[in-house]
Order: sequence, then structure tokens, then C-alpha cells
Amino acid sequence: MQLYSYFRSSAAYRVRIALNLKGLPYDYVPVHLLKDGGQQRGESYVTLNPQGLVPTFVDDELIIGQSLATIEYLDETHPEPSLLPGSPADRARIRDMALMVACDIHPINNLRILKYLKHTLQVDDDAKDAWYRHWTEEGLRALESRVANDRGTGAYCHGDVPTLADICLVPQMANARRFNCDLSGMPTLVRIDEACRALPAFEKAAPQNQPDAE
Repeated sequence: MQLYSYFRSSAAYRVRIALNLKGLPYDYVPVHLLKDGGQQRGESYVTLNPQGLVPTFVDDELIIGQSLATIEYLDETHPEPSLLPGSPADRARIRDMALMVACDIHPINNLRILKYLKHTLQVDDDAKDAWYRHWTEEGLRALESRVANDRGTGAYCHGDVPTLADICLVPQMANARRFNCDLSGMPTLVRIDEACRALPAFEKAAPQNQPDAE
């Protein structure tokens, strides 16, 4: 298995967590999103992943360019420990929380959006960072309400074992801290994030522990 990754990419971070929770060895292939004009735009990489995004996961002849598709593939091919445990209702709840991050918070705040705001729309750094904080805080407040008011929440987003929801939450919380988002009104998310980051699988996947970390 190979994972084309950038240490700060939250989508790649998700896959690293999943691989670690499953105890699966993989080769880490760094793709720097800023050096050389963005290595993800290089011809060889775009041939592998036409979107020019990270991560890209390769397993023999299979190539997957989306983090959640990769994680579900890993869960189906290596089912223990399950990242989507429980009943259909449980799995729907887990996916619901995961997608609040992966579909509604992350896409409008990732690097290519921030670069477009700055370089194409000529937004200054203060305004760009304000954009990031606004949408991230709004999305995390909604997720806080979701987990704080549901009896399905346990030590983690769903019950007492990490799931796909936690895999999506932790990278987003790391980015929120990096951009100085106000997390004071999100005690449940902060608690869950801390519990997750205490686990070796999450710690090993953290940006600062990657071979390309700066």
C-alpha cells in the first residue's frame, strides 16, 4: 500500500489515522503542496490523480483519490476494528457527523480555496483567515450541538471506540487550532479530540510526526 500525502493535509491525515487504527503498514510518498509550484500539479502526479489533490491511495492496481472512499475501502477489506460499527442507524449517525466535516466544513476552507481568495481575489491575510474561522466555527458549532445533545455520544463521537466520525473530526480540530478558531463553546468536541489524540494511532498520524513535516 502507498499513500501519497502532505503532512498538513487534513484529508490525508484522515487516511493515516484509519491505516494506523487498522494496523496496516504503508509506504508514505510525500507530495508537497507548495514547493515547485505545487507538486500535486506535476504531470506524473496528475496522471495518478487527475484532480491534483492529496491523498491518493494505491493498493496494487487500485487507485483511490478520495479520503472517505479510501477509508471505507479499508474498512471493507480489513474489517477489524470496524470504523463504521453497529446498526444501520448507528452507521448513518457516524456518516452524518463525518460528512458534516468532510463535505460542509473542509471543502470551502482547504488550501486551494484559501490560495484562490488570496491570489486571485486579492483578499488580504486578515480577511482570508477571517473567512476560514467563520466557516470552521459555524460548522463545528453545529457538530458540537449534534454530539452534545445525543445519547449516542460516548467517549468518542459515537460510543466508546473511535469511528469514521472521529477520524474526520481530529484533523479539522487541528486546523481550527492552527488558524486560532474560537473553540471555547465546543467543550464536547474538545474533549473528544483530546481523547482521540491520546491514542497511538492518532498521535502517529499527526502532522508533526510525518516524514515531510516542517
